[in-house]
Amino acid sequence: MQTEGHDFSAAAETLGHQLRHVYWIGGGSAAGKSTITRRIAAEHGLQPYVTDDVMADHAQRSTPRDCPLLHMFMAMDMDQRWVRRSPEAMLETFHWFRGEGFDLIIEDILTMPKKPGVVVDGFRLLPHLVKPLLADRSHAVWLIPTPEFRQAVLESRGGPKWGFIAKTGDPERALRNVLERDAMFTDRLNDEAQRLGLNTIEVNPSMTEADLTARVVQAFGLS
Repeated sequence: MQTEGHDFSAAAETLGHQLRHVYWIGGGSAAGKSTITRRIAAEHGLQPYVTDDVMADHAQRSTPRDCPLLHMFMAMDMDQRWVRRSPEAMLETFHWFRGEGFDLIIEDILTMPKKPGVVVDGFRLLPHLVKPLLADRSHAVWLIPTPEFRQAVLESRGGPKWGFIAKTGDPERALRNVLERDAMFTDRLNDEAQRLGLNTIEVNPSMTEADLTARVVQAFGLS
């Protein structure tokens, strides 16, 4: 992935051939990606690879040279990360949103057996990074949650009392910042996927887990 100039196209084509057994589910935070991935993997005999589960491992495997934004983030305390910065600053400097560590995802997938196939998910699957690796464009889809769906999911997880948000000095403000940042990121993902001619599915509160699973399966051509 660290190629330049004309070598990039050749490297991407080679990787695309090696990854033709992979199905990609990207999208905004709290869109149900991991739930759908595990369900599709179980129902269709595929291997799940959830990128959220390996973020800590990837942080340990990274270096400040390869992932400078990640290591700047790791040096911050919780309030510096989530309370004291604007959502715009959080969006532009968040390492995973900038593609840092994507090569580690590819490294991991290449170590997995090709049979059965693999379903990969995560917000780290940026459309412009995934598209060059697609031997079949139908093997990728981005889930685009509406603001109402995203907020409902976070509230179901505890809102200000959830996870890292509860560890800040001002959980209410941290939650507002995260919701606004993620809304901007989701809009960016949607615009980029649409511009690149890639599949997107809007996820709204009226959609059931079964409905969304069926939509993704259909997009993949697995049915």
